[in-house]
Amino acid sequence: MFRTTMDELEAEIAKIDPSVSIDVGNYRLDANGNVKQKSIPLARSEVHISDMLDSICAKLDDYVRATYKSTGQLTLLRIMDPTGGMNPDISKVDIVQDGDLNKSLKFYCEGIVDEFEDDIVQLFSKGTKDIDVKVCTDVANFCSDTVSGEDEFTEDDDFTERDEL
Repeated sequence: MFRTTMDELEAEIAKIDPSVSIDVGNYRLDANGNVKQKSIPLARSEVHISDMLDSICAKLDDYVRATYKSTGQLTLLRIMDPTGGMNPDISKVDIVQDGDLNKSLKFYCEGIVDEFEDDIVQLFSKGTKDIDVKVCTDVANFCSDTVSGEDEFTEDDDFTERDEL
């Protein structure tokens, strides 16, 4: 869940034109009457990242829980690829049917964002690499410290009973 949320946020940030910048500073005058400000890329602005976090969980409506047919490993799978076509990996998995139509994914994402927003914003604004791993392993202590393209779960994971998500 962490990795999927962070991957979605990274994808949204990557869409921002790197030449667009925003002025930041305290807007207070110094002794000479000058305002101390600096210009930073919009994609690394704490305010902008925080605003993006407010809507990032809606992206999880495009995901389903599934198990890989070959291994039985539980994963989160995006139904449609970013270009709008069907995800080619859909044939490699069995979709896990649930009564809430995967709405709990959005709920858990919102919990993650609420609890770890300050850490996430700080790491993204600094341009830290492997943010998903750092937040999931170092900050929240929910994940193993392996880098993976998929959120992987054990069959014992029960999304309806996990307080930490």
